[in-house]
Amino acid sequence: MKTVYLVASGDLRPSANQDCWAAQEAMEKQVIAAVKCEGWKVKRAHPYDPQAKHGFLDSQKRGIEVFRSIPADAPLIVAEAVWQYTHHVLPGLMTHRGPILTVANWSGQWPGLVGMLNLNGSLTKAGVKYSTLWSENFDDAFFIKGLQKWLKTGRVVHDTSHVRAFDDVKIPASARVGVKFAKEFRSNKAIMGIFDEGCMGMYNALIQDELLNAVGVYKERLSQSALFAKMRTVSDQDARAVYDWLRHKGMKFDLGKDEKTELTEAQVLLQCKMYIAAVRIAAEFGCDTIGIQYQQGLKDVTPASDLAEGLLNNVDRPPVYDETTRRELFAGKAVPHFNEVDECAGLDALITNRLWNILGFAPETTLHDVRWGRRVGNQFVWILEISGAVPPAHLVGGYAGAVGERQPAMYFPLGGSTIKGISKPGAIVWSRVFVANNRLNCDIGLGEAISVPKEIAEDNWKQTTEQWPMMHLVMHGITRNQFMARHKANHIQVVYAPTEADARRALFAKAAAMNELGICVSLCGKI
Repeated sequence: MKTVYLVASGDLRPSANQDCWAAQEAMEKQVIAAVKCEGWKVKRAHPYDPQAKHGFLDSQKRGIEVFRSIPADAPLIVAEAVWQYTHHVLPGLMTHRGPILTVANWSGQWPGLVGMLNLNGSLTKAGVKYSTLWSENFDDAFFIKGLQKWLKTGRVVHDTSHVRAFDDVKIPASARVGVKFAKEFRSNKAIMGIFDEGCMGMYNALIQDELLNAVGVYKERLSQSALFAKMRTVSDQDARAVYDWLRHKGMKFDLGKDEKTELTEAQVLLQCKMYIAAVRIAAEFGCDTIGIQYQQGLKDVTPASDLAEGLLNNVDRPPVYDETTRRELFAGKAVPHFNEVDECAGLDALITNRLWNILGFAPETTLHDVRWGRRVGNQFVWILEISGAVPPAHLVGGYAGAVGERQPAMYFPLGGSTIKGISKPGAIVWSRVFVANNRLNCDIGLGEAISVPKEIAEDNWKQTTEQWPMMHLVMHGITRNQFMARHKANHIQVVYAPTEADARRALFAKAAAMNELGICVSLCGKI
């Protein structure tokens, strides 16, 4: 029988791998059964480890070891039902000569779709050829036909007719504001502050300096240890002032007493210190946007950065003063923050913030994970979530509609508050900057954040991560499978506009700006 090899990249954190293993194991059984039905056998390239209590590749070292045993020309499936660190498998995939198929289960339980999209974006950036499939039960016609095609030819091609190149679209004259902005943006230059690069192996989130510098943005490489050190110079009084400001605005915190399982006031106050420290460092180094790596390193010494990230992205935020002069820093402005130091999102956030201010629109912007999606009534609705960086201005009720809940212990052992809430209904522009063919690209489209019945929203949280903020998004003119086939990242950038007409005008201005900066722009869906 012909043989397909199978690998599964996992988390670096043992607790996450152990908690998620049952879902991965169930998904693999379905994938293997589908392959066997086509007359092939599947060989799992690495066994379950009874000592580790999971069967994932959990480090780059382990991944390289396993790939030495896989025939370089063999068909290979990378099966993902969880969030995974791409660098565990990227070295092996970059030198693998056989056909590669990335597969994810259509489920919100653990972010397998998020993990696969990150892997796809990383492979795209690395120039590695691959095919991709997704399914809920791995017995539907879409998956079976795609699998048959891949087994026969080594390739699956999906419909991406919703994508049009910038040069093929008639751009209105009003978009000239974007061209003018881009010329000034490149000339004036900007600084991107990065608190340690390479979060969670996200190769797709790194922009080569020469590509970033060409659009007028330069990296200031900072350290998470410097952020932690700066937190220690923030007074208890200043931290308490931020906390009191949030409560005065109506934000609620679901507090308890058990540090290991509950959110405590002490955790929140440390997060307030991180927020102040981040603003002070951004001012000291002249950063126009900042990103905190966080998920490794800081998680072992301080509560999560997520509360700080969301506050930074909000125009209306607790005031932060210079440590010496007591001058207010970035008064009346957001300090655009990109979660998980995703530099592609950071570039997008900075351009969006600046351009939306010129257009006179609320400039709050954020990235989300493309977590999951389901039909609600007669339309397909994407469920977007992220642990941090969502500004309260995006939520129904603003601060008063936000609740701080403790981060899941399996990801964040020292806890910390999120900014939980549901995104308000309204017209949005979505986008994603990514690297392909050694140049910057940007996909951009229109959508609508919608309200769903309360019981559906609660069910969506139960099926995903209930502590995190959530947006229900309907994309204009793009099917589920078209989006999955095209999107080259786990993250997606979203920003509101006052009306649908305003969103369309802003989209063209942003597309023209990106194009003027030398970024390869594609307009997606109904524009």
